[in-house]
Amino acid sequence: MLDLTKQVVYQIYPKSFKDSNGDGIGDLPGIIEKLPYLAKLGVDFIWLNPIYPSPQNDNGYDISDYCAIDPVFGTMADFEALITKAAALNIQVMLDMVFNHVSTDHTWFQKALAGDKQYQDYFLLRERHADGSHPNHWQSKFGGSAWAPFGDTKFDFLHLYDPTQADLNWRNPAVVAELKHVLDFWLAKGVRGFRFDVINVIGKDPELLDAPAGTNEKLMYTDKPIVHDYIRELNEATFGKYANVITVGELSSTTIENANLYTRPDRHELSMSFSFHHLKVDYENGEKWTKIPYDFAALRNLLHEWGTGMAMGEGMPAWFWNNHDQPRGLNRFILNSKFYDEGARLLAMVIHLNRGIPYIYMGEEIGMRDPEFTSIDQYNDIEAHNAYQMLLDQGKISAEAFAIVKAKARDNARTPMQWDASSHAGFTTGTPWLGLAEYTDVNVATELAKHDNLYAFYQKLIQLRKTEAVIADGGYTAAYTDVPEVFAFVRELNGQKLLMVAHFGEAPTQINLGEFADGELVISSYADTTVTTVTTDYQLRPYEALALKIN
Repeated sequence: MLDLTKQVVYQIYPKSFKDSNGDGIGDLPGIIEKLPYLAKLGVDFIWLNPIYPSPQNDNGYDISDYCAIDPVFGTMADFEALITKAAALNIQVMLDMVFNHVSTDHTWFQKALAGDKQYQDYFLLRERHADGSHPNHWQSKFGGSAWAPFGDTKFDFLHLYDPTQADLNWRNPAVVAELKHVLDFWLAKGVRGFRFDVINVIGKDPELLDAPAGTNEKLMYTDKPIVHDYIRELNEATFGKYANVITVGELSSTTIENANLYTRPDRHELSMSFSFHHLKVDYENGEKWTKIPYDFAALRNLLHEWGTGMAMGEGMPAWFWNNHDQPRGLNRFILNSKFYDEGARLLAMVIHLNRGIPYIYMGEEIGMRDPEFTSIDQYNDIEAHNAYQMLLDQGKISAEAFAIVKAKARDNARTPMQWDASSHAGFTTGTPWLGLAEYTDVNVATELAKHDNLYAFYQKLIQLRKTEAVIADGGYTAAYTDVPEVFAFVRELNGQKLLMVAHFGEAPTQINLGEFADGELVISSYADTTVTTVTTDYQLRPYEALALKIN
């Protein structure tokens, strides 16, 4: 039986990890080549963003075939080799399951367009109003209406995301049966983890009504009770039959209550959940495409609210600062680049010593940062281009619009992995599909050559989770909530306690360690941190984090 709370997941954006054939795009053989690097780091699972055939309108999240490998990434034989070679190094593979929608290039949608009634019921088709207007006023999360014409008919189809991503009709049992087959297909290949993309928006009502005045329209299709039924059905029929499979749901705009329901072990739904509230603390008035410094008080409150709420509800969070949809955490939460080294360690400690499963995004373990792009043309992502145009349409000058996009673009995290200081950072011998961030000083080879390197710090954190039961299984209690710029919590298990304190500021801050003054120093973001038995009042340096343990 898998010990869930001791697991650490490493996310790979395949397109940007390692290119083996010089075409500028990362691939499966490239991942295989770097498996020893990941094994040495100590991770248990690697999560791959979509590697299926796709027209790539949304970087692979527009899938045209769930049960094949896009040739740009390699072959099914390459994937099978990855499973085998990873398992030999005690690493399992987690795949992205995008079950809310398919590409309009998918056979199912093409058959529906051709008039096949069976497949038309795979999608959410609604007749346009007599005046030609859309079935409702829902907006796509990528901008514009969530409806697009269904061929040369009087119907529109729903797409909560890009117009080339048609939402599936989960109320049709045939659709659910198809998706069960997809899971069984990959389980038979040896896949032992699934990340379910935007899984909490699959439960649309039979009638797709506009939101009542003054309410958020997301409530009309998010976290509907039927979603829990669908996930339990998938669990019982497929991955729940395996003792060593883990699952994580990406939960858009969810609540603590629902996150607990999705992940509480006795409900047999998902192993853990991603939520994003803590990554919206630099949104002005809740709007992503704005540029303001992050709000520390809001960040702390959200982390404590979710940490406490999930512990009380016995659900399981998946913690992260970085992923393929977010700008790099270093740029975002460490406001002075002078302290990037200490800040990187602080951010890691907040995640890895927390209650929940830590996720590492590729390059995080060497301190990768956002790229210094100078033109919107350097961005590949459709969302970035749409946002830039939207900001221009709102009256912003190009420099202002670009500055906002530069701060928030998803491509910030998608730049190629930086392996060394050679041409193209050792990622490819060809031309990279996306420009690189600064890599001459920040790369794997340079970092590993340092005496006290960040990679080794991550190794230690990963090992602590496996050896310290209080880190894996302890509870969660907020601490020092009245001290400015300090985020802290206590983990407790069977009388043993661990205190983690993280100082997110530059001005020295003093705290009283209380019962932890006699504690054992477990790890710190500063190599020279000293806590002795006479230390009661401790002065935290800029971006200093430390963990103390008492029995």
